[in-house]
Amino acid sequence: MIDSKTHCARLRNLAIIAHVDHGKTTLVDALFRQSGVYQDHQEVQDRAMDTDDQERERGITILAKCTSVSFGDNTLQIVDTPGHADFGGEVERTLRMIDGVLLLVDAAEGPLPQTRFVLRKALERGLPVVVAINKIDRKDARPEEVLDEVYDLFIDLGADEQQLDFPVLYLVAREGTATRKLAEPGHDLKALVEVLVETLPAPKDLSEQPLCLQANQLAYDDYVGRLVIGRVLSGSLRTGQMVAVMDKEGQTASSRVVGIFTFHGLKRVAQDEAHCGDIVSIAGIDEVSIGDTICDPEHPRSLPRIKVDEPTVSMIFQINDGPMAGLAGRFLTSRQLRDRLYKEAYANVSIRVEDGESPEQFRVLGRGDLQLAVLIENLRREGYELCVRNPQVVTRQGPKGLEEPVELLVIDVPPEYVGAVTEALGKRHASLVDQQQDGSRIRLEHRVPTRGLFGLRSHLLTATCGTVVQHSLFDGWMPWSGPIAQRGTGALVSDRAGRTTPYALFHLQPRGQMFVSPGTEVYEGMVIGEHTRENDLNLNAVRPKKLTNTRAAGKDEATVCAPPRLMSLEQSLDWIRDDEMVEVVPGDVRIRKRILPAAGRPIWAGTDRQRKRKD
Repeated sequence: MIDSKTHCARLRNLAIIAHVDHGKTTLVDALFRQSGVYQDHQEVQDRAMDTDDQERERGITILAKCTSVSFGDNTLQIVDTPGHADFGGEVERTLRMIDGVLLLVDAAEGPLPQTRFVLRKALERGLPVVVAINKIDRKDARPEEVLDEVYDLFIDLGADEQQLDFPVLYLVAREGTATRKLAEPGHDLKALVEVLVETLPAPKDLSEQPLCLQANQLAYDDYVGRLVIGRVLSGSLRTGQMVAVMDKEGQTASSRVVGIFTFHGLKRVAQDEAHCGDIVSIAGIDEVSIGDTICDPEHPRSLPRIKVDEPTVSMIFQINDGPMAGLAGRFLTSRQLRDRLYKEAYANVSIRVEDGESPEQFRVLGRGDLQLAVLIENLRREGYELCVRNPQVVTRQGPKGLEEPVELLVIDVPPEYVGAVTEALGKRHASLVDQQQDGSRIRLEHRVPTRGLFGLRSHLLTATCGTVVQHSLFDGWMPWSGPIAQRGTGALVSDRAGRTTPYALFHLQPRGQMFVSPGTEVYEGMVIGEHTRENDLNLNAVRPKKLTNTRAAGKDEATVCAPPRLMSLEQSLDWIRDDEMVEVVPGDVRIRKRILPAAGRPIWAGTDRQRKRKD
């Protein structure tokens, strides 16, 4: 029999907060190694918590995940939170399961926008914070200055005196070392564990009260089916126990718990019983939604629902109706696409799905274009075929009229490119908030409308020769700022179906930059390149070289085609305009016109200035 009071005293439930690439996942790897998660001769996996394919490819955390590590008598139950604001729905749910946070900050870069976002959520809930300054071994590390910036951040976010009295550690997560004093080198993570145990409170022992648990996450297992993840807030839970599930309407349904799992390292460990303070995964409860309360049938109660920030970006998803539909995917119908989108909204409270103008269309709303791009990529990998229109911002009616979302944009750039960045942001109605020297680079802070960010990343990468680093954070709402110019160049559009030839592409190269290489299957209305001018141009990219019996007097010119500009999904979404779509199928991403026949499209599809000039 486990003593519930002792069990709670040994637990510490915490979330790790860090900006993208500040070392959060690397720190968890070091905790795994030093806590004995890996057995002798077992393969040690880097970035072990990044279990999703896209997480490993993008180098970011997308899904919040739970784990635990044991050091002596103490157990740290850790929630790995995403560092990008687009996945804030994951953050806002997981903060319900923890009693404190570990704030990880890069010793050179300091606190950045995504650090601000998650920390603000933690401080609003009154959670204690332990600050760890990571990567102190960098040549450009400036830990003392970064610590001052962290204090400024806490004050800016309205932290109280108790929250400002946080302990500070200095880490090299890659080597698995931590120290309380910067002058003293660390040898392991013992100092970090000690500070976490001393600073963060243990869960309250409410084991004598009736069972209460809130569904914070949903998962699925091929063997046991639906899994509900949450923290046992009071009481205890046993396998085979009958529980009541209360939904948002206050309706109660009964279910039986068929399996209980706790987290240890990378594994789910089956348990017969879960106690107060444990973060568990429960099998057997199929009819449940995020935010529902699982409680004792004899003592039903409903916890406050999980609230997330409103979506700011929307996209139109529709079935693929192009000439090449059905050649690569397995899920082609609107019914299949609808079921999958509503399934995503069921498991992710920050995603909303609405019916579109026709039965084949669906309006999907999310926290940002990156979140929706991740969803589209998941659909593509699962075998869905769909077309996606360009992202649009979600507006609302405010006290003074129409309002749109605004972002706090932070840009790090070498000094010689500040002018190019400022010029690009000025065209997108951005206003400068702060500018400061950060080592050999300049850090610029702007407030810019969310729609001003669409296509900005690729433009700045070109303008700064790939040296720019940018991050953004939702910063409230502002009055509608008027029209923002879209892409300044037109599209090269195929006027017929066929396979592209080197001969045709070679002679079309002066017209612009190609997106396709020789031998690519194209169709009428498919965008195959970017025009050098502002208007669209229909052209024949499948024209072969005519063969005759006449010998040429001179040597035939070599048809050497320049390498095409390969467009990724994110680049395609940034590039398209209102009259274009991205066709997403397994194995390929194409750009096409919404109206495929050339005869059905406007003859002149340039900018407003061009149309006025032509008229």
